[in-house]
Amino acid sequence: MLRILVFAGLAEAVGAPQVRLELALPARVEDAKRAFALAYPAAAERLASCFAAVNHEFAEDGAWIQEGDEVAFLPPVSGG
Repeated sequence: MLRILVFAGLAEAVGAPQVRLELALPARVEDAKRAFALAYPAAAERLASCFAAVNHEFAEDGAWIQEGDEVAFLPPVSGG
């Protein structure tokens, strides 16, 4: 089971600040994104522009997620 923190519009799309996915670990970030998009199709389009972080560090799609890692999907933000 993988817990993923989500923020801003992505959290609004899934209706919660975090989700749990059935995903065998270790897995890659791209696997988590694929599982997320399948579980939450209404949020899949927003996920395409999101950054991933593993243990508070930005992570590329090929990065590994291990048991106990903190994973977050972060939409881009703009400020003024």
